[in-house]
Amino acid sequence: MRIRTLLTALAAATAATGLALAAPASSATPPAVPHPAARVAPGGNFDLSVWELQEPVGSPGSPTTIPSSRLQGANGFQDSYFYTDGHDGAMTFWAPEKGVTTPNSNYARSELREMNRVGSPANWPLQGTHRLDATLRVVSVTSHVCVGQIHLGTGGSSTKPLVELYYDSNGDIALGTENSPSGGQTRHTVGHVPVGTTWSYTIGVSGGHTLDLTVNGSTTHYPIPSSFNAYQQYFKAGSYNQSSSNSTTNGARVAFYKLTVSHN
Repeated sequence: MRIRTLLTALAAATAATGLALAAPASSATPPAVPHPAARVAPGGNFDLSVWELQEPVGSPGSPTTIPSSRLQGANGFQDSYFYTDGHDGAMTFWAPEKGVTTPNSNYARSELREMNRVGSPANWPLQGTHRLDATLRVVSVTSHVCVGQIHLGTGGSSTKPLVELYYDSNGDIALGTENSPSGGQTRHTVGHVPVGTTWSYTIGVSGGHTLDLTVNGSTTHYPIPSSFNAYQQYFKAGSYNQSSSNSTTNGARVAFYKLTVSHN
C-alpha cells in the first residue's frame, strides 16, 4: 500500500507539471527522486507529447527518428542513446563522436525536435512569445555540445539554426547566434559551470525581433536580424555533439531534470 501511494503521488505530480523531477539551479550533486522514477522510461517522468527523438543510428544521411506516440508513458521508448538514469531519474541523452548524421551536419546527435500535439512538426512564427525552459547537467563531453536550439523551419531554403546554446568541456556556456539565413555564427560566452554541475537555461523570442536568454537567473537580450522574419521556427534540445571521430566511446552525455516549452 505504501508503494502504491508513492506511485500515485508521482503520477499526479507528472500530470500537473509535465515533469516529475526537479533540481537546484546550480548543484554539483544530482537531486534525489523517488526510486520508482528511475525505473520508468523518460516519457513516464516528462511530457514528451510535443517532441520527436532523433538518434545517432540509422542509414547514412537518414538518422532514426522516434515519434512522440512511442516516447510517451512509463513504458515508452528508451535505449542506450536515450534513457532514464538509474541513479537520479534524469532524462539522459548520449551522442558518440561516431554516429549517423543528418545530410547538413557532420555531428551525431541524440536530440528532441519540437512537434505539435497532433503529431505534425512544430513551425511557429517569430511574432508572439515562445520559451524553452530546461534544467540539466552535462555528465561528460569530449569537446563541446549543443544542448538547446531554435531552428529555422519553413519560409526559405536555409537549414541553419537561429540560435544554438553550447556547453564546452572547460565548463563555459556559450550562445551562438546566426548572422543571417545564409550562415555565419557569432559566439557569446554567457556563463560557466563545472562539468557535472546542474544548471538552468531559458531560450525564448519575444515581439518578433528579440532573442531572450536566461542562464542560472541572469538574462541577456540579442536582436534578431530582419533577414529571419520570413522563417518559421521550432525548438530542439538534448545532446547534439559538436566533435566527430571514429570513436563510439567518446562523446557527450547530457542529463535533463526539466524540459518544457510554451507559446503565447
